[in-house]
Order: sequence, then C-alpha cells, then structure tokens
Amino acid sequence: MSREGPSRRVMVVDDDREIVEMTRLILESGGYQVVQAFSGEDALKSLPAERPDLILLDINMPGMDGWELLKLLKVDEATQGIPVAMFSIRFELRDKVLGLKEGAFDYITKPFSYDELLSRVGRIFQKLSENGDH
Repeated sequence: MSREGPSRRVMVVDDDREIVEMTRLILESGGYQVVQAFSGEDALKSLPAERPDLILLDINMPGMDGWELLKLLKVDEATQGIPVAMFSIRFELRDKVLGLKEGAFDYITKPFSYDELLSRVGRIFQKLSENGDH
C-alpha cells in the first residue's frame, strides 16, 4: 500500500554520501520521506522494512552495481512493483535506453538542480497516479 502526497517515501541508493545527503535535503524540503542506502546490498537488506514508493538508483557503485540491483528488483515479486529511476552521471543514450528496457521508470542525470530533482520526482508520482499504479 503506497502513501499519498508528501508522505511518499523515496529510497536513494548511491555510494557517494555527499550525493545521497544533498538528494535527501532536496527531497525532504519537498515533503518526501527519504531512506538512504549506500550500496546495492544495503538497499536489498533494508527494502523489506522500508518499503519505499520510489527508488533513485545510481548505476556505478562498487560491488553490486545499479544494473544488477535493478534486475534483482524486477524479478522479485515483493519489489517488482516499486518504480525505479536510474540516477547517474552517465548521459549516453544507450544507458538511458538500457535502463528503461530493464524496467526503470525514468532516468535522472546527475548533476541536477534543486528544482529539476523535485520536478522529476513529482512527475514520476503523477504518472504513477494517472496509471493507477500507486
């Protein structure tokens, strides 16, 4: 069961703690609850308890990268319904296409501005509401 409005929970998965902290501050100022994970493994461990409404997932991480985590999320019945936005400095079109093909809902390029991040996350939730997914 997902939450409505400002109580939406967003999990930020990135090994760069500064990026996670900046993203958390921006999203919390927009009324979102933020859950932090600093690796793919951390995200997998905390998902059952945290149950986010959206995951912002970095691609380039040591150990389990974002592509591997995305695949695992999409084959597990417990997590396959959670929308994932890839969240990366990689800007090549093939990365964006691959992310969408693998089941990502959106692709957000870093660096991002305050307004851009809030706008993109807001649009994701708006599209989900229109589709009746969340």
